[in-house]
Amino acid sequence: MSIRLVLASGSPRRKELLQQLGVQFEVKPVDIDETRLPGEAAVVYAQRLASVKARAGYRRSCTDGDPCVVLGADTVVVVDDDVLGKPASKRQAVAFLSKLSARTHIVHTAIALVSSTDECVDVVSSELEFARLSERQIKAYVETGEPLDKAGAYAIQGIAGRFVVNLNGSYSGVMGLPLFQTAQLLSARGISCPI
Repeated sequence: MSIRLVLASGSPRRKELLQQLGVQFEVKPVDIDETRLPGEAAVVYAQRLASVKARAGYRRSCTDGDPCVVLGADTVVVVDDDVLGKPASKRQAVAFLSKLSARTHIVHTAIALVSSTDECVDVVSSELEFARLSERQIKAYVETGEPLDKAGAYAIQGIAGRFVVNLNGSYSGVMGLPLFQTAQLLSARGISCPI
């Protein structure tokens, strides 16, 4: 009996990354409250949201006893203990990028798998250093529209890749789904990648 895999995310980047593992899956986005709790550490915040997404996806897509596994993920960008989420406006995107300019920041991506028998969560943390960005560069980048639906207001796989001076960690994790860790968790639950 094959195990159904459900991705509880509407992110095109997570879908593309999961496709790279060569596994069959369904995409069933969930809508959850992503408000950070008072005093919640950034890494705990990412883990909680990944778990909540996976649980919500399981309730929506699976039935008890169904050989079904749901994958949820969440990415947070942290600089100076501030979590930079998806910018609500171009102005906020400019502020986020100005804060990241010539600085090192952390990206935490949490992944959670939920099945009828268990739940597991892992987190991958990566450290990135950005080049010094001029006001003109920041405004031009924001005008492309690329930063507006991305945590931290940038996409490493897009135009902003040229701003990254150094990356210590997982490139795919910064994109939104750490492939090595995801493959390990799936394999432990009977979903093996073909390569």
